[in-house]
Amino acid sequence: MKLFYFPGACSLSPHIVALEAGIPVQLERVDIKTKLTESGQDFAKINPKGYVPTLQLDNGEVLTEGPAIVQYLADLKPESGLAPANGTLLRYRLQEMLGFINTELHKTYSPLFNPDTSEDVRAGRKAYLLKRYQLIEDVLAKQPWLLGDHFTAADAYLFTITAWAAYVDVDLSAFPALLVFQKTVAQRPAVQKAMLEEGLIKAAA
Repeated sequence: MKLFYFPGACSLSPHIVALEAGIPVQLERVDIKTKLTESGQDFAKINPKGYVPTLQLDNGEVLTEGPAIVQYLADLKPESGLAPANGTLLRYRLQEMLGFINTELHKTYSPLFNPDTSEDVRAGRKAYLLKRYQLIEDVLAKQPWLLGDHFTAADAYLFTITAWAAYVDVDLSAFPALLVFQKTVAQRPAVQKAMLEEGLIKAAA
């Protein structure tokens, strides 16, 4: 399988999930400006939506959208516990959390990366993020991971999106449990490897 990615983008989430599950994936970076892959392919022909993550399966089929990709990967290795079993209430809780992160956090960050976004809109988006993060804080204040005592694909997604706060000046100091969560996830071996492979951190000397 091949994962098309851009360093630090939401594609980091399935990258982490694949490593956590021990699933080998080939990485191919996408230039988000030229829409070319590092091998020179026209990315629009691979994924007409034009954005990462995109997972090309061994049979040539292409799967898009991060929440779908992380569940697909997790289901390849159910013993990893990265996604609860299909049909269980806990699986729907995973989908509930992935949906919340996708719509309420991920999409709210997007305008903050656009230099043309007005200051009024920026202020409004930041205020909205803090309101949404309070709900996450309330969960993490009671348990180490979003679904309880076990790291799942939802945690990989939250970590990835929340890491963007430092780049767009979103102050998360009011959320101590969230900050502990971010530090804890960042130290997981699979997360360290994913960030190293994407050039987000340097190898230890």
